[in-house]
Amino acid sequence: MQWETVIGLEIHAQLATQSKIFSGASTAFGAEPNTQACSVDLGLPGVLPVLNKGAVKMAVKFAHAIGAELSQRSIFARKNYFYPDLPKGYQISQYELPIVGEGQVDISLENGDSKTIGVTRAHLEEDAGKSLHEDFHGMTGIDLNRAGTPLLEIVSEPDMRSAKEAVAYARKIHQIVQYLGICDGNMQEGSFRCDANVSVRLKGEEKFGTRAELKNINSFRFLERAINFEVERQIDVIESGGEVVQETRLYDADKDETRSMRTKEEANDYRYFPDPDLLPVEFDQPFIDAVIADMPELPGDRCDRFEQEYGLKRADAEAVTASRAVADYFEEAAKIAGDGKLTANWVTVEVAGALNKDGLDIAESPVNAEMLGGMLVRIVDNTISGKIAKQVFEAMWQGEGDADAIIEKRGLKQITDTGAIEKVVDEVLAANPDQVANYRSAEEKKRGKMLGFFVGQVMKASQGKANPKQVNELLVKKLAE
Repeated sequence: MQWETVIGLEIHAQLATQSKIFSGASTAFGAEPNTQACSVDLGLPGVLPVLNKGAVKMAVKFAHAIGAELSQRSIFARKNYFYPDLPKGYQISQYELPIVGEGQVDISLENGDSKTIGVTRAHLEEDAGKSLHEDFHGMTGIDLNRAGTPLLEIVSEPDMRSAKEAVAYARKIHQIVQYLGICDGNMQEGSFRCDANVSVRLKGEEKFGTRAELKNINSFRFLERAINFEVERQIDVIESGGEVVQETRLYDADKDETRSMRTKEEANDYRYFPDPDLLPVEFDQPFIDAVIADMPELPGDRCDRFEQEYGLKRADAEAVTASRAVADYFEEAAKIAGDGKLTANWVTVEVAGALNKDGLDIAESPVNAEMLGGMLVRIVDNTISGKIAKQVFEAMWQGEGDADAIIEKRGLKQITDTGAIEKVVDEVLAANPDQVANYRSAEEKKRGKMLGFFVGQVMKASQGKANPKQVNELLVKKLAE
């Protein structure tokens, strides 16, 4: 049987406010358990929530970024359920009238095509606390520091048909909220979490299959693995004569499997009703205009501009705009270097490789954008070759100073004196008469590869300092004599 996968994502983005959505308690990560939960977060008698205006502004920015409908009047509701880390016995969320309505985002597929994924809604809500199961000897500890932290829950349409599409969509949303500065996107700290609704159906069918919800997945790699496992599980259940049960499942990364957590609740199980302690959220067009006026350049716009302004290929432009921090780094370096293509190559290959090797973020790079740009200037003006530049970059990475200081200290200036290079070329040709004879008797199409031998010998003899372009030109000329 031919099966089709249907996926929708619910993404919880923690908004980058300094205080919680309904109280003045801090949202800073890493505090001692239960030191950042005030009486409002705990729902103690007599307290009243007060909406954080900053969270509303961030939701407006997100709506504008995805071309979504924006409700100038929205309502908060109580979502009632019992769980140990939910101290009030209900979560303040939005249900019938969310602040952000329908929108869409475009994702890039592996084959180079693009696909539009619909966003159903995005609503403001408060986070619950956190249950801690380790180090309590068969018991569970509760940390309520997260209780009341502002979230924007972004709900997609079930438009994705593979785990890779789901990951591409999640990465796109991650990119957008980081560019906007409304979420730091730190998945390890729980600032960006994904729930995946997964079902399967026979190809050609219109009716959706029974879905399972995979909860709180905190990495893109795990999201792909969890969905792929769940798809295979559901197909096996159906083909074995069983029926898929609508439920919530957890993904176990160590075992690479999903397991049942609880039966999936429907909306009526939560007994939603408007929160009597909170007035409707209302704002006018001048408020929206003021928020939008403070919007940064969006990733798609920046990618288009980099193509035009720096002459980058689309793939390179997408690579350097994958995150706002990398895009800022690239642009600063490119302006100094005066060569966008060269800068993009170094940022995506050498810088990215070094960061990955040392487990660092771009903001932690020992070689900042100014230092990289300064080094690239020396490639452009032929002070050093691309090969020597790798030595310079490694030295900068190890903290030996800027490019000019390292080049001077190590005597790495490129030899551009034609006479000096010609002398080395003559010595190499004289030392390799057999190879010279073979080159001259070879067919034209074979000579390119054979020329590489001579280039390598000249570069070795000059300790990599000879200008490669001049070396090639001189070799071709003398071997033709």
